[in-house]
Amino acid sequence: MPLLSPGKLAGHPVSMAVLDFGLFTVHANGRIIGIPGFLIETSAGERILIDTGFPEKYAEDLQKASLEDNLGEFGEILELTYDNQPVAQLAKLGLTKDDIDYLIITHTHIDHVGNIDGFPGVPIIMGKAERELERPIYWRGKKPLEWPEAEYLLIDSDVEFGANFRILHVPGHTPGELSILLTLPNTGSILLTSDAISRESEISEGCLDATDPAQAIASAIRILDLAKEHGAYVIYGHGPEQWKELRKAPEIYN
Repeated sequence: MPLLSPGKLAGHPVSMAVLDFGLFTVHANGRIIGIPGFLIETSAGERILIDTGFPEKYAEDLQKASLEDNLGEFGEILELTYDNQPVAQLAKLGLTKDDIDYLIITHTHIDHVGNIDGFPGVPIIMGKAERELERPIYWRGKKPLEWPEAEYLLIDSDVEFGANFRILHVPGHTPGELSILLTLPNTGSILLTSDAISRESEISEGCLDATDPAQAIASAIRILDLAKEHGAYVIYGHGPEQWKELRKAPEIYN
């Protein structure tokens, strides 16, 4: 499978929507966290979906799905209906899954990869180290998902996807973790950390949820330095307080 070539996009980012894929509480500390996705549109009309939320089975039967995946040992989903699935979130923007040109999977945990098979024909951009695994990581040893048939474009170092759109290789939380640095015309630069930094305090807490905490800390520090260099607004992967403040689809950042 090929690596992603620089300059793949014809346009530059002109808008970003935050997608609401649900609400989750972590048992250990009581944090209530949002499950985000993002939709980026470029000046050439290209649309890039970032992450896909929990699998649809959670919208169908939340209790049954949670039991199947032993999710209760870590936390509990507080809100997840069909309205929190990608198709419904895209509909808030007047879009369908057929309007998506690229799908970026920041990493393959359950709340990011759940609907990876929902966009047939759409190229999937993800970390090389994770695509080389037999199956998506999913959740604590459970690996029910298979890789869908797709064109995979892989990342093993930072790539300029297009003008003002950089995909960052930030291993540590998972082997193929990705973050995104983009610039919008009015909002300016934005760093989407994904779970490379799930919340503002994570570095000082030691990135203990990471596959490789030391590597995760190094990656997190690096991208925060990039954010400082670009004067970027940092959107964390699961910041409890920040989630309340973010504008959600159908509102956009431009």
